[in-house]
Amino acid sequence: QVQFVESGGGLAQPGGSRRLSCRVSRVITSTFWTYDLSWYRQAPGKQRELVASIFTDGSTNYADSVKGRFAISKDNSRKTVYLQMNNLRPEDTAVYYCHILQAPDSWGQGTQVVVSS
Repeated sequence: QVQFVESGGGLAQPGGSRRLSCRVSRVITSTFWTYDLSWYRQAPGKQRELVASIFTDGSTNYADSVKGRFAISKDNSRKTVYLQMNNLRPEDTAVYYCHILQAPDSWGQGTQVVVSS
């Protein structure tokens, strides 16, 4: 039911930056602020991993591998969650997905990020 459209991926050089966006549809705008939002990623041959989360109280949490480099944010009026990625590394290469805790079985197609020189 909940739909996600991730965008902003592409090819980046090591040390570069990209900003991912995820527009969430089929949710009520006035309640969007109540959702716990996350970014996941999955690299070939690896399990999907949680990258970053932003909670209803505005607090955030990051995987150790991205702390200090990535920042998650959201725009409640636009029903969009963002992931600012700085100082990218080759190991950041993956397909990135956004997710809502309250809709655990809903996933979009993701957006692919490739970090390579």
